[in-house]
Amino acid sequence: MDDKAGKILEKIALASLQKCVAKLSRISAGRWSVADVKVQYRSMHEAISGHAAGGGTGAAAYFDVKGEFPFTSMIIFRPEDIEIISRGFMGFSFSKLPSLNQAQELLLSELGNIILNSLVSALSNALKRSFLPSAPKCVQGETQFLLEALWTAVDRGPHKLVTVTLDLQCDGSVTRSELITLVPAAMEQALLAAALND
Repeated sequence: MDDKAGKILEKIALASLQKCVAKLSRISAGRWSVADVKVQYRSMHEAISGHAAGGGTGAAAYFDVKGEFPFTSMIIFRPEDIEIISRGFMGFSFSKLPSLNQAQELLLSELGNIILNSLVSALSNALKRSFLPSAPKCVQGETQFLLEALWTAVDRGPHKLVTVTLDLQCDGSVTRSELITLVPAAMEQALLAAALND
């Protein structure tokens, strides 16, 4: 795949998420920031292998987008940091439990929806096409399970993997979350075409 598409995706992801975290920092108790943006060509196996070193479990909000360029997007949170996440987003803490309860899942789904939609909107604007994301789903489990869930709506072949790392700082504590989006080859080509026409 043409690396120009990767640079376009990186620029779109960085601009949209910087705008999103600035808005989140204004409306919530914590300070949000973009720590890193990466665009790589990866298979599901390579993506899972790349995360294997981290191990542990995660809690993720994800959705798939239907239409001309179907794709999936997920944000993975650390479930053990639910107290920091809830305090940083809402101003008060949820108690840490062995597994997420319904209120905590709703919190992560809502937060995920805001973050995921910022990237979807930016891609929609770049391509001048409307996207219809599904309602966000919240899942919890091993990283391998979460990444496999991300791939369920697309073919298992290699995709451009857009990864954005976000930090939330609140009262001296920091938690990191990771936004992962699978971009199909057809969308890459459309982004290249749109860039040439601008």
